Amino acid sequence: MSNPPHPSPTPAHDSLNSHAAAKGEEIRAKYGPRLGWTQLLQLQADRALIRYPWTIQFDSGPLEPGECAHPVPCGDRPEDGYTLFVHPSFQTQLDRVAYLALYQLVLINYGPFATPDAAETFGASALGLSTDEYYQVLCELADALPGQTPNPEQGAAPTGAAQTVTSAQRV
Repeated sequence: MSNPPHPSPTPAHDSLNSHAAAKGEEIRAKYGPRLGWTQLLQLQADRALIRYPWTIQFDSGPLEPGECAHPVPCGDRPEDGYTLFVHPSFQTQLDRVAYLALYQLVLINYGPFATPDAAETFGASALGLSTDEYYQVLCELADALPGQTPNPEQGAAPTGAAQTVTSAQRV
């Protein structure tokens, strides 16, 4: 008797993106069409939508240069929770923190299976945006970091976007 074949990356990728989209839509349905700071704080306690405990801390210490936010485990097990470190420049822009947090919450929900596509799908679904619109906001936020220089080339992603978007792979 032979083992069943492993699913190809495409069905697995599609399944993850579908699940991320569904969870994002659940967040939007539960917390309203405008997900701001207050709703983000409420989401911290919602284990049905975000699997493991997490808190937000405005501190760039654990972030890589040009990175807006990233979750760091609080212990050896996911159940120990995570601290989502957010660049302190966003402390005065609390209405924008949800964009950054939603992207990174995919790492908390899916761990090493998280992908940039799933992060964009999750965040866009939660905010009621297209993935292109959501990605554009992430690029703008990344380029707003101190020391970042926007890329003026038409069609090219802004320079800071690479750090924001690829950080879902930094696990």
